[in-house]
Amino acid sequence: MAGSTISAGKKADRKAGAPLPATYVTASGLPRHHPVSQALHWVTAALALAVLPLAWVAVSLPPDPAKGSLFVLHKSVGLTILAIVVLRIVWRMIRPAPPDPQAPRLLTLIGRVNHWLLYAIFLIMPISGYLLSALSGRSTPYFWLFTIPGLTKDDGAQKIAESIHLVGQWFVYALVLLHVAGTAWHLMIRRDGLLERMLPVQDGRGLR
Repeated sequence: MAGSTISAGKKADRKAGAPLPATYVTASGLPRHHPVSQALHWVTAALALAVLPLAWVAVSLPPDPAKGSLFVLHKSVGLTILAIVVLRIVWRMIRPAPPDPQAPRLLTLIGRVNHWLLYAIFLIMPISGYLLSALSGRSTPYFWLFTIPGLTKDDGAQKIAESIHLVGQWFVYALVLLHVAGTAWHLMIRRDGLLERMLPVQDGRGLR
């Protein structure tokens, strides 16, 4: 009976105390991102690192089956990124990123803007890529598992989608570079434990 009372008291303190997103704390006491947020972040990063070189290699090859296979992989990974980013946006609305009380307001603002711009470009690129393929009238295979039907052939709309996709890649490079540079600055210059907040718990600490 006493144990259940204490447990209930801890749950009440958790609800009334720290913000809901701060489920874990780092060794330095900063709020750690939720494990779901961490998983979605690193899966997105891995897929982004895969989708870019797939496109570079595919474009460089002469027309042959290998080129087609690489483009299937590129499109499939891109559509997977689209689904995960939608999931990340929904999850972030449910579970906002934990605040960093030590970060200056300007840095916090820059970080938030960069994150939302990354979300936007990782929505725009897969959608424009799909339209680039679909507006040719062809269906889009997804990892050779199934195909997504094409659309009515429209050369004008296809050229617009192609332009968006080609220009968008430069925004991807710039935003990813800014994100990596910012992380490196926090890690090596500021040394404020920002990267640790996005890593799994390693110090045995549990729910806050």
